[in-house]
Amino acid sequence: MQLVVARIGRAHGIKGEVTVEVRTDEPELRLGPGAVLLTDPAATGPLTIETGRVHSGRLLLRFEGVRDRNAAEALRNTLLIAEVDPAEMPEEEDEYYDHQLMDLDVVLADGTEIGRITEISHLPSQDLFIVERPDGTELMIPFVESIVTEIDLEEQRAVIDPPPGLIDDRAEIASSRDEDGDGPGGPSGDPESDDESGEGQA
Repeated sequence: MQLVVARIGRAHGIKGEVTVEVRTDEPELRLGPGAVLLTDPAATGPLTIETGRVHSGRLLLRFEGVRDRNAAEALRNTLLIAEVDPAEMPEEEDEYYDHQLMDLDVVLADGTEIGRITEISHLPSQDLFIVERPDGTELMIPFVESIVTEIDLEEQRAVIDPPPGLIDDRAEIASSRDEDGDGPGGPSGDPESDDESGEGQA
């Protein structure tokens, strides 16, 4: 199985180094010296990592045969692709590869369907599930233990316990109440106070 593990950014310095946007939870394994990676576009690769180091919080890589800034800049926006055994599991318990999480059904503890994971976004602070809802809209669910309470690969589902405002169902309830003439000041309080606050976390 082929997985995108990084995207090449700007050239750094004059000796062929490039910054990379890491798209793997295991950069030390996938992006270590000696790793041979396929590329998109394919004609750019394969590329063999010669050296790697962290500078100001960014991973810098140098590839074999890339010796100057011009050659490094020519690689900009190239995707780096690793060959991964589909049966391979992360070393740490309760960790998962992106391909294992893709297309999982996202449900509440009572089985209520929320949507389907279509993308995993790796941010510096946390990972996010991008979830497509049945109506075609998207939600962003932080992949943290307090919210994602269970990953069941056998049943192909992720169980979540979202905090108020993360899922915007209350806005839909408020709309129904307005149509009935009750207005937003009903017994459930002010539904507008949680106006899609979960999506603001991105």
